[in-house]
Amino acid sequence: MSLRVLNLRGTPPPYDQVLPRPADPGVDVHDAVAEIVRRVRLEGDAAVIEFTRRYDGVDVSGPDPGLRVPPEEIAAARQRIDPDLHAALQTAYARIVAYHAHEGTPPGPFESQGVSVDHLTRPVARAGLYAPGGRARYPSTVLMCAAPARVAGVGDVVLCVPPAADGKVDDATLAAAAIAGITEVYRIGGAQAVAALAFGTATVPRVDVIAGPGNSYVAEAKRQLSGVVGVASAFAGPSEIVVVAGHLAPPEFVAIDLVVQAEHGPDGLAWLVSWDEGILAAVSADVDRIVAASPRRADLEATLATSGIACLVDGPAAAMEVANAVAPEHLQLIGTDAEGLVDQVQRAGAVFIGPWSPASFGDYIAGPNHVLPTNRTARFSSALRPDDFRTHIHAVTVTPAALKALGPAVVTLAGTEGLPAHAESINRRLDALAVLDSLVDVDESI
Repeated sequence: MSLRVLNLRGTPPPYDQVLPRPADPGVDVHDAVAEIVRRVRLEGDAAVIEFTRRYDGVDVSGPDPGLRVPPEEIAAARQRIDPDLHAALQTAYARIVAYHAHEGTPPGPFESQGVSVDHLTRPVARAGLYAPGGRARYPSTVLMCAAPARVAGVGDVVLCVPPAADGKVDDATLAAAAIAGITEVYRIGGAQAVAALAFGTATVPRVDVIAGPGNSYVAEAKRQLSGVVGVASAFAGPSEIVVVAGHLAPPEFVAIDLVVQAEHGPDGLAWLVSWDEGILAAVSADVDRIVAASPRRADLEATLATSGIACLVDGPAAAMEVANAVAPEHLQLIGTDAEGLVDQVQRAGAVFIGPWSPASFGDYIAGPNHVLPTNRTARFSSALRPDDFRTHIHAVTVTPAALKALGPAVVTLAGTEGLPAHAESINRRLDALAVLDSLVDVDESI
């Protein structure tokens, strides 16, 4: 049986301490990643070339293939791919850009007692994107990462993709880069790509923000380098889904939606949560049939063996308690009661509501980002968005009247903290205003 049954009937929440947890994906690779990061920081391109040869089996030391994909090859990829694929990529990119452009605008100036605080947003100068490659191809991830960076106004957007065994980067991935206006693509994967983007090398200029999902090496490298470089989305690692299946949920939909995320490979998470034993049994049987017939059976079995769960609970409220405790990347609510459960969602990367809203639609074309927090980081982080590529600056203007009214409070607070220069910066201005006021009084008396 692909899904392991977890019976929580009669178990009261909270569930944080009773739910099985996958191992921290950074533990096993921490030291290896730290060594890669250290070598790239010290040796630059030489280390990147060595690790690409070791981990990807590709020599990128020469001009062809070199670390950087020639811009003309990126442009030519648009002509080489199938026209239907090209149209689909363009449609997806346009929808992703439209959604992110619509997603929130900065508030207007804050005004209070003569103090005005304006909200300035500025794009980072240079963003580095990571898209998984090698055995698979993810042109959709290129679009998902590039769109919010472009909406934010980032001038230079670069992409790292692990090369295939022949040293090439897939045409669909290059075409997606071209559609998004990316002309700087590097044949680098893994922790060495993240380190190269963070520190810069002779070939790869350093960036300000890195975005994009990857394996445990990529995720751990971003964790170790956070602070050296901005890291968008807290932990975009292996794919996760929780499906809460309620009354009249179609088992065939639920089963395929669990498999959708599990087929991304090991270390992911695929949970079914329901209070209906019949649904659990039907879905589990269908998952077994899908896995047995799938060309990606090995990947499915690897994921489901460790993180395929069919969780039986007492009712809808308990199901949502479980979902919030897992804090999944994708949360699907299916059944006649799906819309009524939305208000109970507290922690999730993205929510898909009803039988016609599979997470796979969100993976490609709904508009919101599919780069989402995993490994329970949805407790404190969100989907990739334009703000991940922006800085926020507050610009403060104080009127003389506000300085007179509020300045004494600053003097008091600064004195309490033992910072006399802070207090003096206010007192000197108050003294200057007093002189100006006296001159005005004299002028008026004349």
